[in-house]
Amino acid sequence: MSTNSKNNENLGFEIKKRKRWPWIVGTAAVVVALATAIVLPIVNPTKSPNEIDGATLIVVTAEGNAAEQALVQFVADEVAPKYGIKVAFKGLADSTTLNRAVSEGEVAGTVYQHKLWLNQVLESNPDFVEEAATPVFRWGFGIFSDKYTDVNQIPDGGKVSLYSDPANEAQGLWLLERAGLITLKDGINKWQATVEDVATNPKNLEFVLLDFAAQSRALPDLAAAVGYTEYYLAAKVPVEYLIFAPAAPDEFAGQLTIGSKYKNTANIKNLVAAFKDPAVQEFLATNPKVKNILLPLDAK
Repeated sequence: MSTNSKNNENLGFEIKKRKRWPWIVGTAAVVVALATAIVLPIVNPTKSPNEIDGATLIVVTAEGNAAEQALVQFVADEVAPKYGIKVAFKGLADSTTLNRAVSEGEVAGTVYQHKLWLNQVLESNPDFVEEAATPVFRWGFGIFSDKYTDVNQIPDGGKVSLYSDPANEAQGLWLLERAGLITLKDGINKWQATVEDVATNPKNLEFVLLDFAAQSRALPDLAAAVGYTEYYLAAKVPVEYLIFAPAAPDEFAGQLTIGSKYKNTANIKNLVAAFKDPAVQEFLATNPKVKNILLPLDAK
């Protein structure tokens, strides 16, 4: 942010009537400089790094996500050079900020959301121009309990938490149905389901909607919760409390998302190719930095 000083009393020279030309020339120079400052951004607009050969391509996720940062760093160090590009990681504060930066070409892409989550963001922000380029991984996602070791032990009337955002509420309901705890109504789009779409609930489970961080903290007050492994591990919840975790369906695979305006640039084409490289799946299958959190696409 800039400010304009209104103090013109000390300009560093003395103006005399018989020598007015320096003031005139100086003023003309200022006018020319101002005109240049105004005109140049229009004549030569700043390019996105996506369009500049040799530029560093920033891939972003939410701040504090160590597993996704490790994935991007692996691509930057071990894979990107094979495709003639430079990649770096950056964490940003929130979903809207991340997706706006991708849409406007300030950064090259994200690896923190699945297609349904992306669609939710785009519906809320119709000016964003962004798309999923390729699936990269599956998140560890399952039913956690510090009281029971099997979903069949969850008692009648037990409180079960789902995430409070629509896309992940639907994913949680899909998992509860897969575990045999509920069924969803016939004919609905299961990837947009809410608790209102539950058809049968034999155990009369009470659903509690919580956000990501609150859910793991609330586990002692719940019979069970359906959520992402990374948030539980971050909250120091033992992975042994994960009692049911089938592989997530393709709809919930983590995607590399890119700005649609830049998808045909050489940089973005090479970035997509780098994330599709088989070495990425090998990293997800074997590296302890992402174990139980980011799973390879063929995880069962």
